[in-house]
Amino acid sequence: MNTIEIGKFIAELRKEKGFTQDSLGEKLGVTNKTVSRWETGMYIPPADILLSLSELFEVSINEILSGRRLTEEEYREKAELNLKETVGNSAFNLKEKTEFYRRKWRKEHISTLLICTVSWIVLLVSLKLQGVENYLLGTVGGILALLYYAVLNNRMMSYVEDHIYGGRWNEYKGKE
Repeated sequence: MNTIEIGKFIAELRKEKGFTQDSLGEKLGVTNKTVSRWETGMYIPPADILLSLSELFEVSINEILSGRRLTEEEYREKAELNLKETVGNSAFNLKEKTEFYRRKWRKEHISTLLICTVSWIVLLVSLKLQGVENYLLGTVGGILALLYYAVLNNRMMSYVEDHIYGGRWNEYKGKE
């Protein structure tokens, strides 16, 4: 399996469909940097992404891994070889997907983060103006900061899990 050829083929397919690296990455839940790494042959997309690329570009996974469109005879010859090599080389990039959706959530919810921060500051200033002792201000401020963090982090992780697992998170947790 030639990663350079695979990368060139992915780039060719992407351009045929009129996608930028950024727009393809958005569709797949990865960064444009990751798409660039595939296209330069630095590494091969993981199995779940290969399936998505195959569907999106209307080519077989075998053709993607061969780095070109195949005749029926070539398809059979390459199938087993590509499968073995893919299983050996594929790395699940859950960490990268998680970080991508965390950044996306933060970007989409910047106003919520700012409102929480401003309200926290306003509360502390109001308490200070009313003569509340410093130790009590620190305690209230700390508890409120932890509460904001817990709620917002929980909302963000729910968003991340929904996007990574395609709304099937309950299946992964063992619930129906």
